[in-house]
Amino acid sequence: MKDDDKALLFGLATVLLWSTVASAFKLSLRYLAPAELLLWAAVTSSVVLGAILAVQGRLRSALRPSRGELLTSVGFGLLNPALYYVILFEAYARLPAQEAQALNYTWALTLTFLSVPFLKRPVTGRDGIAAAVCYLGAVVIATRGRVLSLDLSDPAGVGLALLSTLVWSTYWILNTKDRRDPVTGQFLSFLAAVPVVAAWVAFRHGLRLPPTEGLLGAAYVGTFEMGVAFVLWLKAMKLTSSTARISNLIFISPLLSLGMIYFVLGEPILPSTLVGLVLILGGLATQQLGRRR
Repeated sequence: MKDDDKALLFGLATVLLWSTVASAFKLSLRYLAPAELLLWAAVTSSVVLGAILAVQGRLRSALRPSRGELLTSVGFGLLNPALYYVILFEAYARLPAQEAQALNYTWALTLTFLSVPFLKRPVTGRDGIAAAVCYLGAVVIATRGRVLSLDLSDPAGVGLALLSTLVWSTYWILNTKDRRDPVTGQFLSFLAAVPVVAAWVAFRHGLRLPPTEGLLGAAYVGTFEMGVAFVLWLKAMKLTSSTARISNLIFISPLLSLGMIYFVLGEPILPSTLVGLVLILGGLATQQLGRRR
């Protein structure tokens, strides 16, 4: 099998996994507080990433970071998973899954605009049009179609969903300066975040052994959203001869996710969500086309 074919399979596998996580978040949050979900998912992800490194024969060296790598891991761990996921899970706890996941897809536009001051990348007119279309879609979703009234369905939930895109984009911009192996870096960052998140859970809720359903949900999120999907996506990007071809697979994910939300969670899909999501994906596609030219 050619490398490009392998890359496509790895990319599609990643997209399929991403399509399930919005439903997994909501199901898990029925049994766990957002911070608890983060804690048990981060523990699981640390074990999964550690196991992957062990199979590759790199775990021992990963567990011997330099002082600089250790400080970097703590800093990145505080951003992702600690801050990013606790904000994202709080948004999911407040909003229907269809709204939270659609709003979260605006992170690509947030990344573009944060790249201006941090990476000195210019914003084009096409980027401006894409942003306008994307954020119009976000307003349609957040107001459930009542755009002119600007009556937000849940102001705090919408604010948290959009704030998560800011944290995620900041993380990836800073990540461009990180010279560590990506899987090792992710493993060490999650490992560093676990005690911090555990302390937060102890302060907010008290440490407890959650219900089995909650633990299973957290294990799924930690294994696939935070662990395996990350490794598969890296593999796809490494093997492909066309980054754009693989990157465009991400547009499949929210549509599959809506199907999962409907059939697994039983959430009726609102017309405003469909309209808003089409606008968001249209804006992102406009931006992608501009990059290829």
